[in-house]
Amino acid sequence: MADELELLRRADPVPADGPHFGDGPLDHRAERRLRRLMSEDRPLRRIAPHARLLRRIVPRARLFWGLAATAGVLVTALTVLIGGPSAPPALAAPRPLTVRAHSTPVPLKELAGLADAAAQDDTPRLLKGTHVQSWSLGMSDGKPPVTLPEERIVRWRTDDSHTELVVATDPRHRGRPVLTDEGGEPRRVEDGHVLSRTTYPPSWSDAPPEARPPHTPAALRDYLAETVRTDSPRTPELLDAVKELLDHWTLGARESAALVRVLADTQGLRPVGQVTDRLGRPGQAYVYGGEGGGGRRMLILDPRTGAVLGLETTFTRDEPEWGVKAGDVMDYSAWMR
Repeated sequence: MADELELLRRADPVPADGPHFGDGPLDHRAERRLRRLMSEDRPLRRIAPHARLLRRIVPRARLFWGLAATAGVLVTALTVLIGGPSAPPALAAPRPLTVRAHSTPVPLKELAGLADAAAQDDTPRLLKGTHVQSWSLGMSDGKPPVTLPEERIVRWRTDDSHTELVVATDPRHRGRPVLTDEGGEPRRVEDGHVLSRTTYPPSWSDAPPEARPPHTPAALRDYLAETVRTDSPRTPELLDAVKELLDHWTLGARESAALVRVLADTQGLRPVGQVTDRLGRPGQAYVYGGEGGGGRRMLILDPRTGAVLGLETTFTRDEPEWGVKAGDVMDYSAWMR
């Protein structure tokens, strides 16, 4: 399955104006395995909602996914899975991203100018669909927290139907077992284990985030506001809207440039310097929050084009009853083309 996942990674999502593959068509082996993955006759399952923990910063009462109903199972399962210090690194939570020492922060307005210049030839183009690697934190009373990594590939077809493939994998530890809560109980699975494989019938919506995003700053600002259903989104809400957008679309150069212009007008999103993201890509980091409770958000942008590479949320205070310390990663998304 890991080999099949590597083959799937070669292909881009379907573009908004029809099929397109940025690296050329799949070879015959990849096409054959892709068809087998997508059509294999087995029950289809959606990953439990709590495995995609904390799409936004929420009250603590919602943070600890259904613990009242699952605490007994979790305590038993995590005792077996985690054990002591010899636990496999693939089950450990990722460390928070570190800003490179002595790197120069680039203001968003300056990066917006670079993004505008990069978008002059209108490449790459907007793609309908997404390819995202994510980590989310699962916690149980009295036990160390664990990270649930997964990769999701959404492809749209010309008839407006689409497929979604979700696998358990962690690019930090290729080929190593990872943890999943598939079925509501945490357990170890092999790298590349298929969590769900779903085909959706044709559908179309003129409401964000399903609607095609615009490529001008003013229109995109309105689009994001509609995504979070508020006329004047604050910075945390705007970042939530960005995540929703990128979980549906792979932005083109013009849309990325417009998004940087929108972000440059926000309050409290400050440049902090250069980082290397979890997929090994260089980026410029911009941070919101970090004082008091509520979590800190770090947005990682491509330093040449302004494209969003990742979004990280970390705790800003200790939660000893859940084994969480200030600085621990709450969740992370890394978007790819």
